[in-house]
Formats: sequence, structure tokens, C-alpha cells
Amino acid sequence: MVSGIASQTAYPSDRSHSTSHLALPALSRGDRHQLQQGEILLETRSHTDWGAGVTARMYLPTERTQIWQALTCYSRWVAFFPDLTHSEVVEDKGHRWKRLHQSASKNFVLFQVNVSLYLKVFETALNDSHLIRFRMEEGNFRDFSADLHLEDWDSGTVLTYSVQATPTVPIPSMLIQQAIRLDLPANLKQMRQCLTQASAIA
Repeated sequence: MVSGIASQTAYPSDRSHSTSHLALPALSRGDRHQLQQGEILLETRSHTDWGAGVTARMYLPTERTQIWQALTCYSRWVAFFPDLTHSEVVEDKGHRWKRLHQSASKNFVLFQVNVSLYLKVFETALNDSHLIRFRMEEGNFRDFSADLHLEDWDSGTVLTYSVQATPTVPIPSMLIQQAIRLDLPANLKQMRQCLTQASAIA
């Protein structure tokens, strides 16, 4: 599914451009090298007794505006995340906000979790970055929020995806974090492949 809250500290870029309040943390030399090699940088954290949060970053050798156009076509998200079975804008208030319905199914070791969420989506386009904020209005989570942030970096774009959620089913936070570490890198690589293919066609 989608969602998270963007960090507010400075994120250096190899391009010279102004830093906004949406900018992200500085990267170590090792992290920069990993991004350039196509690796996914992943940080998980606990969130409530049976929730979890994660921040993931990846590099795309594609212009930010092209990625933005593909990401804001929300029906295409089912191609980005294999667990996502439905993604549809059900209300569109133009530049103010959109209402998005998403469904997903996730298999854990001993059981399956089916999720249905209605999310309020806020899109922000600035000169040096783009941000999509997802906030749960209703659904079978106790809480759910996420941000997807795009920023120019090197000769392409860094995408940062941050999400935190607490399911209604009492799953231990450690188990959720382990599932995230196993699944999210592959899902984001799938997203990157779809986005770079879309930009090549465009």
C-alpha cells in the first residue's frame, strides 16, 4: 500500500538547486554509492505495539517530471506493488486533493491479511522536488500514513517512500518489520522498472 511522512532536514544533491523544507537527510559516501549501484536503502522502525514504519530510498536514472507523471496515475500502482489488487481515484478535487481507494492482500507465515483503504491524497509540486502525501480516511488499519518524495540527484532522481501503519490484527511489530525487509526492496525495484520503461516510451 502507500503512505509516510517526509523528513525536513537537508538532502544534498549533485545538482545545484535550492533546498526546500521537504528536503531529506544527508547521505554517507557508502549510501551514495549504493544508490548509484541500484540498491534500495531501507530503514525500518517500530510504530505502536503491533505497527511498523519504514523509509526506503532508491535512485532512478530518469527526470523527476517524468516520474511524477507516472506516479500520479494511481491506477498504475497495481503494476508497482504485486500485493496491491486495486487502485482507483474515486473523487478528484483537482489541485486540492484526491480520494483514492486501494485494496491489497498479504500472506504471512500462518495467515493472510486483506486490506482495503480509502486515502486522501495531497500532491505538491515545487521547483526542486515533488511530494505525494497519503492519509487514511477509513479502512481496516488502526492508523496509516505515507509520503512519497522525489528530488533531483546526480543525473536522475531519488525517490523516498516513507510509511507507517498499525493493522487492526495484532501482528507483532518485529514480524511486520521482517516482512517489510523481505518484500519492499523487490517491490521498489519493480516500481523502478515500470517507471523507467514508462519514461522510455514517453
